[in-house]
Amino acid sequence: MSLSQGNTVLGPLNRVEGDLEIRVEVAKGQVAQAWVNAPLFRGFEVILRGKPPMDALVYTPRICGICSVAQSVATAQALAHYMGMAPTDNGRLATSLTLACENLADHLSHFYLFFMPDFARSGYQKQPWFETIQKRFRAQIGDAVNQVLPARAGFMQMTGTLAGKWPHSLSLQPGGTSKALSRSDQVRLLMLIRSFREFLEQVLFGDQLEKVAELQSREQLMGWASAHPQSDFGHFLSLVEPLQLDQLGVTRNTFISYGAYDIPPTAKHKQGYLFQQGVVHWQKQSLHTSALNAELIEEDIAYSWLLGERAHPYQGSTQPDADVPGYSWCKAPRLGGRVVEVGALARQVVNGHPLLLDLVKGHGASVMSRVVARLLEFALVVPAMEQWCQQWQVNEAFCADQSSLPTSGQGQGLVEAARGSLGHWIKVEDGRIANYQIIAPTTWNFSPRDQQGVPGALEMALQQVPLQNGGEKAELHECLAIQHVIRSFDPCMVCTVH
Repeated sequence: MSLSQGNTVLGPLNRVEGDLEIRVEVAKGQVAQAWVNAPLFRGFEVILRGKPPMDALVYTPRICGICSVAQSVATAQALAHYMGMAPTDNGRLATSLTLACENLADHLSHFYLFFMPDFARSGYQKQPWFETIQKRFRAQIGDAVNQVLPARAGFMQMTGTLAGKWPHSLSLQPGGTSKALSRSDQVRLLMLIRSFREFLEQVLFGDQLEKVAELQSREQLMGWASAHPQSDFGHFLSLVEPLQLDQLGVTRNTFISYGAYDIPPTAKHKQGYLFQQGVVHWQKQSLHTSALNAELIEEDIAYSWLLGERAHPYQGSTQPDADVPGYSWCKAPRLGGRVVEVGALARQVVNGHPLLLDLVKGHGASVMSRVVARLLEFALVVPAMEQWCQQWQVNEAFCADQSSLPTSGQGQGLVEAARGSLGHWIKVEDGRIANYQIIAPTTWNFSPRDQQGVPGALEMALQQVPLQNGGEKAELHECLAIQHVIRSFDPCMVCTVH
């Protein structure tokens, strides 16, 4: 911690992928304003210029070591769009299984290793629940660690079967996947998924996934928590009311989802997604749903250390210049001028899940609702993965012919990573990449102010956070409430600045 220009700079923060600094101004015992800084520029968008289009499949997974599959899938979709082709049904199912493995593994790491350990810190040692939470969730040595890490490792074995290796697999392609799957692969994958289901039902929830997925309202959720107090989800929910987590980090921004898990269309999933694509925004304290128009996406750089103009990613550029007035390497994406929040909560609100709609209508997006949404996705996605494993046809192609490569064109790839909406935009001229732009989930959530001076989602969420720990006054550098808000978004800063 250090002081800068009368404000306090918090950072670098631990348990964050990449580098993050946050400058806050305090007034009347709470955060008055916040400025979020992504302090490390990496420049993958610059590196990709001039490369052959298919080379993007090699470079972009290396943007991040924990969500490389999502980057691969976004690249493959952008190339498929540019090439004017569609993946095979088998390829879509295998790709969605691979992405689901990574996303759920990220959810698991976030809850057990990044988020819950903050409740086991000394700032809460006077609370009546502290001993129980510390024993279970203390960083590195809590009882949960020895259960979570083997379960996560076993689940991630699926990625080896599906994609050859993790991270940075090259099997994910515009036409589907280059790794055909056999009947024995099918059996092996089902065994791994069911083993992971067993962990979830015995440890995280203490209940069947289908019963958790059916929870409809806050009242039902808290009633369920009272009936399952020894489950890890129950432990988290027991902290909501004492710490007012449903009123912490509150925002009412626009939610978007690009559509999660591209699967062959069915009567139930007519869009061809497990979780539908769309936009939900507030109008006079009510939620309104509309279709997503990706043409309305623009990146503002008014407070970024970058040269250029506000533009759609197809026309945008990434030109670093540390001498430009600003306070972050991160751009400020906006949808039709609106500040956007993305993530599991946005996915489930857009998809219309009644539990998350009830939570958001009650208090807006909050620490509580963001975490509940992540954990709910285990109950929604794992049963779907079991179905996908049984749907592919081993005698049919897993990858379409992709030998035809236009010398010029453009394409976009829109996917849902664990942390939210991830977009890749490619423009090709004379057989080479002329422009490649990426908007990662944390770019949306941790954006700086735009040219109108409107803060990004996290900057808004930090406003009015009280300097308290469990109701007791805390110094700024000791304030765990600030940590809870930041971690409720699960930042991945290396993706933010690519």
